[in-house]
Amino acid sequence: MEIKFDEKGLVPAIIQDAETKNVLMLGYMNQEAFDKTISTNKVTFYSRSKNRLWTKGEESGNFLELVSIKNDCDKDTLLIQTKPVGPTCHKGTGNCWGEENTENFGFLSTLENVIAERVKNKDVQKSYVASLFAKGINKVAQKVGEEAVETVIEAMDNNDELFLYEAGDLLFHYLMLLQAKGFTLTDITAELKKRQK
Repeated sequence: MEIKFDEKGLVPAIIQDAETKNVLMLGYMNQEAFDKTISTNKVTFYSRSKNRLWTKGEESGNFLELVSIKNDCDKDTLLIQTKPVGPTCHKGTGNCWGEENTENFGFLSTLENVIAERVKNKDVQKSYVASLFAKGINKVAQKVGEEAVETVIEAMDNNDELFLYEAGDLLFHYLMLLQAKGFTLTDITAELKKRQK
């Protein structure tokens, strides 16, 4: 791999969780740190403040196990995917921005949060979600069944617009059913990951 180190012999290394895809930290590597990372499969940096190599986790035990290394288009920045063992930040958080390293499903996570907030507020007059939850889990489950049937019917037709509309309804109500049972998409991905082994 060709790496364009800067005038100090360093290259920035962006650390990303290989599974959650969250950015965990930024460090710097020189050639020796890069080589040690490859040989040990534990991410090693060059500490500019200590003027020496340091392997992340050498004191805490919170190592970053190497999964892959990519170079950017200019060959002057590394993207290192890792499997973190414990929190990444020395302050105990999942990343160096004070956040936990949890799975994020983008818009679907936002939608899960909206559903949870509407259930919590219980405003059955203004919220469809709250009104459906107020009727109990049987009604929520029934609605998922109805939406599943409508999605299947549209899948056998040639109207992609109607199929996507019904598929959206199905996914929305499925997220509601998960919450009614006390689960989230994270629980579902954990179940599916178990099946990969």
